[in-house]
Formats: sequence, C-alpha cells, structure tokens
Amino acid sequence: MAETTVAEVMAELATLEDPRTREVNEKHGDDHGVNLGKLRAVAKRLKTQQDLARKLWDTDQTAARLLAILICRPKAFDRDELDAMLRAARTPKVHDWLVNYVVKKTLHAEELRQVWSADPDPVVASASWALTTERVAKKPAGLDLAGLLDVIEAEMKAAPDRLQWAMNHCLAQIGIEHAEHRARAIGIGERLEVLKDYPTPPNCTSPFAPTWITEMVRRQQVE
Repeated sequence: MAETTVAEVMAELATLEDPRTREVNEKHGDDHGVNLGKLRAVAKRLKTQQDLARKLWDTDQTAARLLAILICRPKAFDRDELDAMLRAARTPKVHDWLVNYVVKKTLHAEELRQVWSADPDPVVASASWALTTERVAKKPAGLDLAGLLDVIEAEMKAAPDRLQWAMNHCLAQIGIEHAEHRARAIGIGERLEVLKDYPTPPNCTSPFAPTWITEMVRRQQVE
C-alpha cells in the first residue's frame, strides 16, 4: 500500500475545514475549523504512523498537529522532544491533547511534571498541574497534598486563565479523591470564588470547585 503523504493529509484536512466550526474554535483560542469527530475518523483510518505524525507536527498547523497527536506513538518521543513540543503547542487544544494523549503515556511524565512546575511561562506550568492532577487521582503516594493546597490557595486567584484552570482542576481532584482534604479544598474554592460564575450548560457540572467536588462525591456514593 502506498504511503500516505503529508500533502495528501493536508489536502484532506482542507476539505474538512468548516467556517462555522472555525468561528466557534477561535472563541477558545483554537485556529482551525475541522470537526473533531471527523478528525478522529481520519486518524482511525490512518492508524499509528509515527513518521507521518512527526511531519504533520512540523507543519505548525493546528488541525495537522491534532491529527499528529492521534496517530503518533507516544513512547517514541524522548524527554527533550516532548518538552520542545509542549513549548511549541500554540493553541489550547493542541496543548491539552499533547499532555493528555501523549505525555501522560510516557515514562517522562513525572520528570517533565517537575521540570514544568517551576517554569515562568504559565502555559508550560499549567501542563505540570495537569500531570499533578493525574497523579492526585491515580498515584498520590509521594505527593504533598497539603502543600499543593497551600500553593493553590496562595496563587490560583491571580493566575492567568489556563494556569488558573489547571490549578482549579487539581483543587477539585484533591477534594474529590481525598476525603481528609475535602473540607479544606471546598473552603479554598469558596473563599477564592474562582470560576464561580462560569457559564455551565444544563446537565453539566460546574467547574466551580465546591460544586464540582460535592457533585462528584455524591455520584460516587450513589454508585
């Protein structure tokens, strides 16, 4: 079977571009107009192709980079490559997918979590918080949860949007997963009021940490 070329993929992505989808995405800082369901369908057809994924990433086009993330082999990237890719991830969706679909699946996740935590770039630092949130839920041993709450309490209110969002997610996860810290996590959320008025669609849980924690704990108890 003939190897799929970057040019062929880019041409296909161009045909999937929809102005209305782009308009919605641009409100969230994402500069592409490809429906993500259709993008995933392309990825499913292409399957894993690491060389193609690298070439698509190098185009610096958001839709191509999202596709690259879906067809790459996460463990094929070394630590320095992942660090460079994270810093080059210009848009929120590429950043989010790169952390969740690639970095989290590698052996470099913990080292990068620590490296990124001290980075002066708030977007890079937000990636560290996303990895910390993953550990809070799945591998909390060794984490100083009280210390994390101290940092969140001191810094979340004034943090830039994406860093604030990541810290808030960590706050909620601590409250949901760790009953001994739940009252303090809720109290921090109530005092800081971060995302308290965030517009939330019907049947969706508010990202306001006290509401989020209370609802998720209620669901766990029902189950």
